Amino acid sequence: MSFSIAMTSPAPEIPAAPATPAAADIPQKLAVRVFGVGGAGCAALAQLAADDFGPPCLFALNTDSRDLDQSAIPQKLLLGAKRLRGLGAGADPDEGRAAAEDDVEQLRALCKDASIVFILAGLGAGTGTGAAPVLAQAAKEAGALVLAVVTLPFEFEGARRQRQAQLGLHQLKSAADAVICLPNQKLFKTLDGKTSLWEGFQISNRLVAEGVRGVWRPLSRPGLINIDFANLCAATRGRHAESCFATAEAAGDQRATQIVEQLLAHPLLEGGKTLAESDTVLLSLVGGPDLTLAEVDRLMAQVNRHCEKAQVIMGAAIDDALAGRLSVTIIASRHQRESGVGLEMSATRSSAPPALSEFIDPTITERPPSRFVAPAPDLTAEKKEQLLARQGGRSRKKISRLQRELPLEIVSKGRFEKSEPTLRHGEDLDVPTYIRRGVALN
Repeated sequence: MSFSIAMTSPAPEIPAAPATPAAADIPQKLAVRVFGVGGAGCAALAQLAADDFGPPCLFALNTDSRDLDQSAIPQKLLLGAKRLRGLGAGADPDEGRAAAEDDVEQLRALCKDASIVFILAGLGAGTGTGAAPVLAQAAKEAGALVLAVVTLPFEFEGARRQRQAQLGLHQLKSAADAVICLPNQKLFKTLDGKTSLWEGFQISNRLVAEGVRGVWRPLSRPGLINIDFANLCAATRGRHAESCFATAEAAGDQRATQIVEQLLAHPLLEGGKTLAESDTVLLSLVGGPDLTLAEVDRLMAQVNRHCEKAQVIMGAAIDDALAGRLSVTIIASRHQRESGVGLEMSATRSSAPPALSEFIDPTITERPPSRFVAPAPDLTAEKKEQLLARQGGRSRKKISRLQRELPLEIVSKGRFEKSEPTLRHGEDLDVPTYIRRGVALN
């Protein structure tokens, strides 16, 4: 197969990650690929490229040829060219998924021999929501560690996008090793009322780029305390974790204390609640030559106090450019342990309207039995004999044994074929009650 017509050049050979002074000292070089999927993903990828990210290969994937042509990323792939003809997925995740599945062989080729694959996407629309899980699965089959950094839509983007984003997040978590999730709605806690719409999305793109850099920096830079690829694999591979991250920087004599205060005030860490619920915390600390041992001890004591149940993986490095300053990136992961049914219920419940969610008690796992017991009918012996005679002399016990399921033909649901089932505590409410409860109809 060859790449689609949207590529600005012939099908590129996947270049090996060029060596840099920082990466040259690493015993085993890492082949890193970063993919921007969909409009939001490609915008975040452009932000990463503008920040001079460094050696990893960058690829822009989209179903919209016009948006792809405007991207400054040299290596591009138009997904589903024959199916969608470059017109986009129309905010339909099914179309985005089908487009990615049409070109899954090209996706596997791009992921071949990669050590780490980063996937940047915005969930809620069509291409990013549908294609990102397909790319994640292809990267996993190629043997790479798959880390996704995604954004969730603002509330003003509508309930449908919120539901599609939650379902897409569930599918992506099932395929990727870890997903760093950035709800755009939480940006309101850090922005003032005069922030423009364009600036808001730019801030979101910068946060996505910071998430990728926060993972890549300790792996590519030798430090006093190294975080190597094996540490990252142990913390994420096969765990299907949902992660969040935060960065903070401070200067002066009280910089260690200020760093902790900034982290706890970060909207994505929810006042430290996320740290308390995390299973694994990866912390990268970079300071100037004047960084003292006492400052590191004071900072880590505060962090460990807020994540007592988590495995803390720490990295520390010295950078001459940060003289007098201290920079910290923290990534907290919470591994999913629920079954598939539980995850489906969780996605359905989280996508429910707020007014309905308030009445759903997550602690209820089983529907309580009815307290009403109907009284037995007051029948005389003569009436019982008359009733049995009308029924042909058969007892109720015999009737129940003769009952069989009717061989009814299962027909299509028509326009409701793709509708989501109405789930309530593991039961599909679209199925009649007497069938769900196994009630025999005599």
